[in-house]
Amino acid sequence: MRKDSKIYVAGHRGLVGSAITRKLQSEGFANLLFRSIDELNLMDTVAVNDFFRSEKPEYVFLAAAKVGGILANDTYPADFIYQNLAIQNNVIHAAYEHNAKKLLFLGSSCIYPRDCPQPIREDSLLTGPLEKTNEAYAIAKIAGIKTCQAFNKQFGTRFISVMPTNLYGPNDNFDLESSHVLPALIRKFHDAKLSGASEVVMWGTGSPKREFLHVDDLADACIFLMNTYDESEIVNIGTGEDVTIRQLVELIRDIVGFKGQVVNDTTKPDGTPRKLLDVSYLHSLGWKHSVTLKEGIQKTYEWYLTSRK
Repeated sequence: MRKDSKIYVAGHRGLVGSAITRKLQSEGFANLLFRSIDELNLMDTVAVNDFFRSEKPEYVFLAAAKVGGILANDTYPADFIYQNLAIQNNVIHAAYEHNAKKLLFLGSSCIYPRDCPQPIREDSLLTGPLEKTNEAYAIAKIAGIKTCQAFNKQFGTRFISVMPTNLYGPNDNFDLESSHVLPALIRKFHDAKLSGASEVVMWGTGSPKREFLHVDDLADACIFLMNTYDESEIVNIGTGEDVTIRQLVELIRDIVGFKGQVVNDTTKPDGTPRKLLDVSYLHSLGWKHSVTLKEGIQKTYEWYLTSRK
């Protein structure tokens, strides 16, 4: 990408899209295209085609998606599969139709089988059953990967797909009904600290292990791959390090400064027992993460405090 390349960030207000936007701007990319959902509904095929026809973006970061945690995914599976299929089909096809030079599709580590060997290699895709609680979302994302690969094979496009691990950072969703585990814990401990509560209830046993990547690191990796990677094979993006949910809880409790007890609600689901990505392929390409989990949580909590004012 040149500094004056016309670059479209789909989903620029979300967690991932806003991080990509910040990174592009900080590196001097000045010709960026944005549209809010009020200006462009990515589920509207005609509107998406009209946008691509008139604006002719050269590079596309497809970060727009319907996302959520275990509760949201398990409660609204039809929304997650239908909306994500519609968004990605429209954008990928329009990028092909209107000759975009390159597109980067954001997948998710939840595309992999529930019980595949750890750490998870890229070639584990479609080797076993998915985690039931987010199956609809995962199937939509798998379809997006296969769509990019099919267009590359049939039409010679340069559509690449990346699979980030669990993300967190500025502009995350802190709503307790629909958020992922890390921002939900920040919110729970902060609210409990303010209210003077004696305890915080944690879903599940605390034994599952998870990997977390600060979204600024993801943005850096995406721009790196957009500039250097042209293969159809998917690329995992993560830290290659994981912690138990219990360890995460203790870390967030200390950073927020909550002094009460943590109680486990074992009637709630744990989800996948372990989810750690093998990032050796990404490392071999020349990229590694730089934000530690403690540093990242501290930065995210500081952003959360500022955003509430």
